Amino acid sequence: MANLEIILKYFPKADARKLNLIEKLYAGYVDWNSKINLVSRSDLDNLYERHLLHSLALHLFFEFNPMTEVLDLGTGGGFPGMPLAIWNPEVNFTLVDSIGKKIKVVDAQVENLGLKNVKTLNARAENVEGTYDFVVTRAVAPAIDLVHWTKGKFASHFSHGLKNGLLMWKGGDLREELAMVSKLKPKSFLLKDYIEEPFFETKQIVHLSMV
Repeated sequence: MANLEIILKYFPKADARKLNLIEKLYAGYVDWNSKINLVSRSDLDNLYERHLLHSLALHLFFEFNPMTEVLDLGTGGGFPGMPLAIWNPEVNFTLVDSIGKKIKVVDAQVENLGLKNVKTLNARAENVEGTYDFVVTRAVAPAIDLVHWTKGKFASHFSHGLKNGLLMWKGGDLREELAMVSKLKPKSFLLKDYIEEPFFETKQIVHLSMV
């Protein structure tokens, strides 16, 4: 399934507003990818599954509370932050990337979709100010580096079942990588437990407690 059907398959109760914005987001990526090479041709053909559904997979087992502050570190063209912002209009998202042309695309998408809950920053991780409940990041860097870059960026008060911390979209064998951050109590959510598509067989979202 290369279209909205794959989103509806796993989120059958999604409202029309969210689905309409997801379709507009997809159309925007198709347009921008012709100008700036954001994703490969193969990924573009599978954008709904490999980027949109992959980003939203978090909500198959976890929900943000209203007014949660989320930092998307190394957002690239806007993943996972943009789909998550569409899905959570009552949550505040800050999307950060050190590459200016990618933030330019995100800015254009935010404006086109009329999203009021998204801010963007063209900056390196260590230069981001403020505190957040969660930092989300998708295939950006090893866990130990992410921990170093985000140290001191988490609010001490938490109101979710998961403590404030990192939510990392990862793939493959992570035993060695997570052993290096074992003191942060990594908890892995295997996406194959929630999504039957072959692409997700080795994908997981890992939580690290940072407070």
